[in-house]
Amino acid sequence: MHFLDQAKIFIRSGWGGGGAVGFRREKYIEYGGPDGGDGGKGGDIIFEAVPGLNTLIDFRYTQHFRAQRGHGGSGSNKTGAGGDDLVIKLPVGTQILADDEERTLLADLTEAGQRIVFLKGGDGGRGNASYKTSTNRTPRQHGTGWPGQEMFVWLRLKLLADAGLVGLPNAGKSTFINGVTNAQAKVGAYAFTTTRPQLGVVRHKGNEFVIADIPGLIEGAAEGAGIGDRFLGHIERCKVLLHLVDANDADVATSYRVVRDELEAYGAGLLDKKIIVALNKIDMLDDELIAALSAELEEASGAEVIPISGASGVGVDWVLDKLLEAIGPEHARVNDDDGDEEPVEWSPI
Repeated sequence: MHFLDQAKIFIRSGWGGGGAVGFRREKYIEYGGPDGGDGGKGGDIIFEAVPGLNTLIDFRYTQHFRAQRGHGGSGSNKTGAGGDDLVIKLPVGTQILADDEERTLLADLTEAGQRIVFLKGGDGGRGNASYKTSTNRTPRQHGTGWPGQEMFVWLRLKLLADAGLVGLPNAGKSTFINGVTNAQAKVGAYAFTTTRPQLGVVRHKGNEFVIADIPGLIEGAAEGAGIGDRFLGHIERCKVLLHLVDANDADVATSYRVVRDELEAYGAGLLDKKIIVALNKIDMLDDELIAALSAELEEASGAEVIPISGASGVGVDWVLDKLLEAIGPEHARVNDDDGDEEPVEWSPI
């Protein structure tokens, strides 16, 4: 499945149905009179957050969404049927933004099952029966129905994860997430093997939490260098960041500072999040060199440094303990999966 985290769509709620012009004419009924019914209400545009979706790729092929208009009224004072609401299903974590220069936030879907009536359908027009007065016994005017609302909006997906992985390209983030979750991130001996965010579920000591891996950051990412920093939005909601530093880098302190500078340039409170620093790829180093590099990195970061090897698993449990502690047991989910649940079926619309 292709990953897409931004899309622009057009939405329009339904118009109200027109009111009817009618008159009662029945045999043996001495007095007739107007009996045109009102029109039905137009359908609403509703956004709903559903589990099982983690991309906006479906909105690349379908960009126009129109709710059904209300039906017209009819004689015998019959009100027209209302138009069907259009429910647009989105991944949990999707933001709805205005199509303006500031991309004003209009709605934020952060919980599964959350529904927002975004655009209301137009009211139906009045039938001629409602215009009858003591001085206007046979009105022929009627309402045509109120128009619906329409607008362009941007959808931006910010994946919901408890912990986020950051680091330079080839810091071992993909190897780490593959080792601790069921994710299958691409791993290679070259930079930028990760080209899109990757989510995985960590099961550790009877609890589980979601961890997100994003493409590596290089110096100048805020100005568009490398893949840039557009994927940093996917870790804005994380409670803790795990910063992996490659022990084979020429200067581990510089490697740490480059990533921190890019987080600062991006803003959005990323620099204020809890951080766990890990010195990765220590499996080929001796204890003396590991201690020296850890001390250097600890001086640069001001935080405890955990030496690990994502490939061999050395120190990984220590890191997971720290992540679970930072996330908090009240936020981590209890792992009660018995493996018998059927996968959730979903549809973009």
